[in-house]
Amino acid sequence: MDQQRLEKLTFEVIEVVKRAGGFIKQEAQGFDLSHIEYKGAKDMVSYVDKETEKILVQKLEPLVQGASFITEEGTVEQAKSEYKWVIDPLDGTTNFLHGLPSYSISVALIREEEVLLGVVYDIQQQECFYAWKGGGAWLNDKGIKVSAIDAVEQSLIATGFPYDLLDKTDDYFKILKELVEHSHGIRRLGSAAIDLCYVACGRFECYFEFNLKMWDIMAGVLIVKEAGGKVCDFKGGDGYFYGKEVLATGNIQDEMLNLIQKHW
Repeated sequence: MDQQRLEKLTFEVIEVVKRAGGFIKQEAQGFDLSHIEYKGAKDMVSYVDKETEKILVQKLEPLVQGASFITEEGTVEQAKSEYKWVIDPLDGTTNFLHGLPSYSISVALIREEEVLLGVVYDIQQQECFYAWKGGGAWLNDKGIKVSAIDAVEQSLIATGFPYDLLDKTDDYFKILKELVEHSHGIRRLGSAAIDLCYVACGRFECYFEFNLKMWDIMAGVLIVKEAGGKVCDFKGGDGYFYGKEVLATGNIQDEMLNLIQKHW
């Protein structure tokens, strides 16, 4: 798929995502907590997630003939194909359910382990982050770049707390303790997709988390890379693709890897 086709396709996806975002924004008004369902002890979902996913699948399906879907809520059968749409219909569900205005839609198109385009729409802030491979990274209609800061001690760091810490609680909190003492601070927004985009536009110098899923990070990973950033797993490799560990940085990758690996 050439650059011209990817660029056109990205803007088609933006229109789809914004339409789905309008549905979420409408449903956020007076949302009733009785609609919450539990996929796990702390992993919640609502009809809003599921209906948004259906909207996205229906509108994205005609854009790339034969493409299949990898989706969080599983509202569509996941078949094998060359191209796949990777969708998180509501990244930050817990925030949405509690009325906190930090949640997003994340859509990426991948071919094998190559991300071709990514769109993240912060619904309440009406900020649309997007990128296509080789086309740079954008926020609404302006190009974005990662922060030039090159020291952890001058950095603002983002992270998250997985539903399951996988017996890594003590190690993780050792990392957080060191960062609290030797950075400008740590933030936890509750949407991995937004965290990644904030690295891309220089609001954060770094974001790291583990035990995620592909749909949490695929779009944001491309946006960070196209903004000049770096993405790796906690060993410095490319194991981040499936979300188990992700470290996204502007210019502090080596220092962050050294810090994480002391405790991990």
